[in-house]
Amino acid sequence: MFTLRVDAETVARTRFSPSLAAESLAWLKLAAESGRHPVFGDPGALARASLAHPDVALLLDLLPQTGEVYTPDLLTPQPGTSSRPADLLDEQIALIEATTQDDVEEQVLSYTQFHWRRPLPVTARRVVESGAMPRRLANGLARFWRDALAEDWATLQAVVERDITHRAKGIAARGVGAVLGELHPTIGWTGDAITLAKPFDGEADISGRELVLAPGVLSWPGTSVQIDVPGQVVLCYPAHGVGAGAGHRPGRIAPVVGAARASLLGELETPRSTAELAGRTGYAAGTVSYHLSALHRAGLVSRVRDGRYVLYQRTAQAVVLLEGAGPG
Repeated sequence: MFTLRVDAETVARTRFSPSLAAESLAWLKLAAESGRHPVFGDPGALARASLAHPDVALLLDLLPQTGEVYTPDLLTPQPGTSSRPADLLDEQIALIEATTQDDVEEQVLSYTQFHWRRPLPVTARRVVESGAMPRRLANGLARFWRDALAEDWATLQAVVERDITHRAKGIAARGVGAVLGELHPTIGWTGDAITLAKPFDGEADISGRELVLAPGVLSWPGTSVQIDVPGQVVLCYPAHGVGAGAGHRPGRIAPVVGAARASLLGELETPRSTAELAGRTGYAAGTVSYHLSALHRAGLVSRVRDGRYVLYQRTAQAVVLLEGAGPG
């Protein structure tokens, strides 16, 4: 059991924000291990191709392997307060690049030696010693995001926003403490501490510090806590509603992911216009247009002009995808 001791100031300064760096690393690790997300499936060829870049590969050198639990916190800086995902990521990338050499050596050399069952890869050690580690890690994260996630994040962002809205309603109805105790079955609230069921024991006093609660989508269903960077405390928890009763769900994130595009495909058994789809699904017309463009590029919808309107219909490939991505 790991325990975070808090005080009134910490509770007062608790806020919600996604960690796009943490989400990227979760997807990167799946791609490197040829794994599948329990909801979003295969990371896809673009994610795997990005691993060939040396700076992306360097990120992978610092991620834990099976049986290891420690990830250097410098890879996932505390998210800022921007409402725009692009700004959130840019801020995290800038913080990675600004990491001091002392912090790099402490986390990458000392902490991995203590927590891991294996030595740090020689290539990573040499990069640390050269002083180039922060710049290269920042570049690797930016590269992987652009290659593997940027185009499809809008759908995942909607999942994050729904989770945060759900938590906000819970706070309004039952208070902050109740919501802290409802984040996940392995996360508890005792009145003066947050507890996490972990394969290791420990305790940290975070009194007076800001606490960021980060709903995880690609990191779902895992939980994690980071406290190694002075002044930063981030608790990642599984976003609400991921993997629960989604009906037809996509087998991979690229080019299709999440409820929005699956919902559109479900409505396209017969040809429909953007405006009609917006009315049927409740999504804004601009959002529908964005997703339809991605679906068309992927060969999952066809489009034909009918007078003043462009009509969309799902293709045979989409039918196969939907039939193979049902609940289970």
